[in-house]
Amino acid sequence: MEQQLSANISRTIQTKLVLPPDTNHMGTIFGGTVLSYIDEIAAIAAMKHSKKVVVTASIDNVNFLSSAKVGDILILEGVVISTGRTSMEVYVKVECQNLETGNRTLNTTSILTMVAIDQNGKPFPVPSVIPETEEEEALFKGAPLRKERRLLYKNVNGMV
Repeated sequence: MEQQLSANISRTIQTKLVLPPDTNHMGTIFGGTVLSYIDEIAAIAAMKHSKKVVVTASIDNVNFLSSAKVGDILILEGVVISTGRTSMEVYVKVECQNLETGNRTLNTTSILTMVAIDQNGKPFPVPSVIPETEEEEALFKGAPLRKERRLLYKNVNGMV
C-alpha cells in the first residue's frame, strides 16, 4: 500500500526581517530576494515530506501582490499540496507584517514543483499527501490541470 502523509508533516513557517541590503532604490524588497526565500522554504517543506534531498523542477507561478519595505517582517509558509511519483507541488504563501501596527497583508503566492532525489542524484518515489485545510483541498484538486499545463508547455517548447 502506498504511504500517505498529512500535509501538516511538510508545513514549514519561516520569519524574515526586511533589511536595507534586501531592497531596491525605492526601499522595497527585491522580487529576486523573495523568490530565493520561496525556493528555500519550498525545498524544506518538500524535504520534510519526502525525507530526501530535493531539487526545484519548476516554478509554476509567482504572484507579487504587495510590497514589503525595510523593517517589515515576512512570514513565509510552505506546504506540500500534491504529489506525483517523485515530484511534489509546494504552495508557498508570503505575508508581510508591519512591525508597528501588526497588520498583515498577503505579499506573494507561488506554486513550485520539487523532485526528490536519492544519493546518486536519481529521482526517488515520494509518499502521497493528504490535504488538511479547505485551501489545501482546493489546491490539491487543481493539481492535475497544473500538471497538464506544465507538460503542454514543455511539449510546445520542444523541451521533451
